[in-house]
Amino acid sequence: MDLNVGVIGAGALGTAISQQISENISELILLLRNKELCDDINNLGYNTQYYPNSKLNDNIKATIDINDLSDCDIIFLAIPSSAFRKTLEDLKPIVKKDVIIVTTAKGIEYPSLKTMGKIIEEYFDDNYVALSGPNFASEIMLNLPTVTNIASKSYENSLKVKKVLTTKQFKVKIIDDICGIELCGILKNINAIANGICEGMNVNENARFGILTRGFKDTIMIIEAMGGKSETVHEYCGFGDLILTSTSHESRNHTLGILYGQRLIIDENASGIVFEGKNSIKAIKEICSNNNIRSGTVNFVYDVIIKKITPTKAFNKLWENIE
Repeated sequence: MDLNVGVIGAGALGTAISQQISENISELILLLRNKELCDDINNLGYNTQYYPNSKLNDNIKATIDINDLSDCDIIFLAIPSSAFRKTLEDLKPIVKKDVIIVTTAKGIEYPSLKTMGKIIEEYFDDNYVALSGPNFASEIMLNLPTVTNIASKSYENSLKVKKVLTTKQFKVKIIDDICGIELCGILKNINAIANGICEGMNVNENARFGILTRGFKDTIMIIEAMGGKSETVHEYCGFGDLILTSTSHESRNHTLGILYGQRLIIDENASGIVFEGKNSIKAIKEICSNNNIRSGTVNFVYDVIIKKITPTKAFNKLWENIE
């Protein structure tokens, strides 16, 4: 395929996506910050930090120089939402005018309340592509069967991204709801925390899956209120991702919820782990308040994570309003 593709971020997801894309193109440029890791990838063929036992394809070329992305037709941003704005600022003067930016981040900026796509629009145009689905990076890296959604205001851009991503094992479905796909990615993390809190409290399964159902309905309500489509919540990026991250112990946000449910708080700065759900809850709570949206799931997570209300008290408040 005659396209130049770059990936920014050599974490778990960035590396896994790079491995998939490299099956379809002649060379992939992987931008990262750590020179030692960059040298390991180029000289040894392994991302020794995230996948020390998985050989990377030879056509993945790591770099720490952002100027190496100047000729890219498509650039995937596999970075936390907190790093988004600075990265876009650095990219703007370097890349081609018609470059396609693909966001994989499932977060929202606070206090601006902007999705990653809205931030991209500040620096480029509104024809970016958003990728979201029930996708654990570790399984993508192992080339296990995986399916995801992408969306853009430009169907042509979506088609190009689908072509570079799709392999025999990695399936990509295009949908027509850029608003909904981004919000699904944000709200599923909040649902994952909610269900993790319940599990950490040893809430019985009947109640836990009742809360999960309520969270699914709240997700539809919020997305419709914000201009998205309810059917998007029934897609891989909606139902699939919500269930995966809310029930699997591979999910960081689910694990975070368990710790809060057990009243064990970890030092996220020291651990280096990014919990997008915790970063997003204040923004989503404010969006709900500004739009007169009452979500019991959002309020429950906000009460426990932000207001530091005891999980038992917050759960009792949530349960009183279940019907």
